[in-house]
Amino acid sequence: MARPTVERQLADEGPGYVSAIRAAIARRGGTLASIFEGRRRTWAETLERAERIAGGLAALDVSPGDRIAVLSANSDDFMALYLAIPWAGAVLVPLNCRWSPAENDFAIRDSMPKLLFVSEAMAEANAEMLAAWADRLTLVSLGVPRPGWKTLDTLLASDPAPDAGRRGDDLFAIFYTGGTTGRPKGVMLSHAGFTRNCLAMREAGLFPDGCRTLIVPPLFHLAAAAMLTMAMLAGGTAVIAGAFDPAATLQTIADAGVTDLLLVPTMIQMVLDAPGFDAARLSGLNTLIYGASPMPEATLDRIMAAAPHIDFVQLYGMTEVSCAATLLGPEFHQGAHREAGRHRGAGKPLPIAEIVIAGEAGEAVPPGEVGEILVRGAGLMLGYWNQSELTAEALRGGWMHTGDVGRFDDHGVLYVVDRVKDMIVSGGENVFSAEVESVLALHPGVAQVAVIGVPDARWGERVHAVVLPRPGEAPSEEALVAHCRARIAGYKCPRSIEFRSEALPLSAAGKILKGELRKPYWEGRTRNVA
Repeated sequence: MARPTVERQLADEGPGYVSAIRAAIARRGGTLASIFEGRRRTWAETLERAERIAGGLAALDVSPGDRIAVLSANSDDFMALYLAIPWAGAVLVPLNCRWSPAENDFAIRDSMPKLLFVSEAMAEANAEMLAAWADRLTLVSLGVPRPGWKTLDTLLASDPAPDAGRRGDDLFAIFYTGGTTGRPKGVMLSHAGFTRNCLAMREAGLFPDGCRTLIVPPLFHLAAAAMLTMAMLAGGTAVIAGAFDPAATLQTIADAGVTDLLLVPTMIQMVLDAPGFDAARLSGLNTLIYGASPMPEATLDRIMAAAPHIDFVQLYGMTEVSCAATLLGPEFHQGAHREAGRHRGAGKPLPIAEIVIAGEAGEAVPPGEVGEILVRGAGLMLGYWNQSELTAEALRGGWMHTGDVGRFDDHGVLYVVDRVKDMIVSGGENVFSAEVESVLALHPGVAQVAVIGVPDARWGERVHAVVLPRPGEAPSEEALVAHCRARIAGYKCPRSIEFRSEALPLSAAGKILKGELRKPYWEGRTRNVA
């Protein structure tokens, strides 16, 4: 059958998230839906909880299109909310539980949810911020009852609600990412776009029917959301980890009979380095997907040697394209493809995605030549919430301008070789340098600052700050890091700081030449991303 054009895919109304999952469960759903901290829920229980929570939302006057935010670590209740919120016709807004209270306060002010679900740990960590919102939105505790708050049990006592029937270009979720100008961006994903991306990855061979999937990355990340969704579309079982622990991950893979999972490269390295690592615990694993940051070849060699029976798959993409744009399948990790170095690539485009490499004038360049990676297709975002100018800039000509520099080889494999945007990928987390710079610049001892990514054996890249102190000031590295930790998430804070006695190098336009600052750290490497 001929592949449908992107235009045809976009013209077709497309599926709804809830209807696609319900249909999949009806066709192929096994008995067990989730395992979380020893608690097991069947698919019948999970679907009933979702429709009752949706009924509770309706009783609280939630209407189609209203935003519903969730601030929680991973849990089976979070899984139920992934179904219940769109079931009620509302828009899911997963908040980053690693962000500071100030950062999540911004996301709440930006998205203006009608209701916010909060786990016990997050309620305690964000108590002051949440108290300020108590009279402006409905707070629902996922833990113990709190004065003035609703509880999840209250919603579960409601009558089941029918599926609101949202589909196509209806807004499914807003996922917040870092911002190139210091302001987080709310990426708007549609029902059809996100669901099609997950279906396309399944059609490419990921998450087969009845799989048992370990969900380790946090569910506020789109990658984890996609893994959870594919497990549901497979009628499989989601084994949900509340947080990542290397030794516990290895034990859970063995004890729960995990068949498929995604880990970022840093997590894989930490599992390999865990005390008492035993490759036998990986014996039941069929597929290991990696992505979010480039894979160090030494780490890939180690995990492939430890578990040669596993199919290794790399995904490349971004939130703005509903998760993945390319897939590097198991065949590229072995044999002639590996000998040719194609295991270092990012993969071939998924059937729902078109990718071109664009030159400086925006023209498509031939294989072998480098340029910016542009993506379009059925998974393309609707835009950035409340940021129309940034949306127009990112989606120029109907293509997502990724900010990554890449090339295609003569086999159609994409390689990512550099980054246009000043973004650092540390341990699989995206850190925009402008956001960190804006915080450091607030310190009274800082006259000039630039933040860059430098190679790091553990994290792939680490956040490195180059600082020119103000005359007469001598801020310490510890003081600047503490200043940052009070304002932004810990993973965004500099892991190293370099102090300069002279002004940082500037271009003719007065911009700091970050390339000059990066050069000593990246010399001798085949690519400028780690």
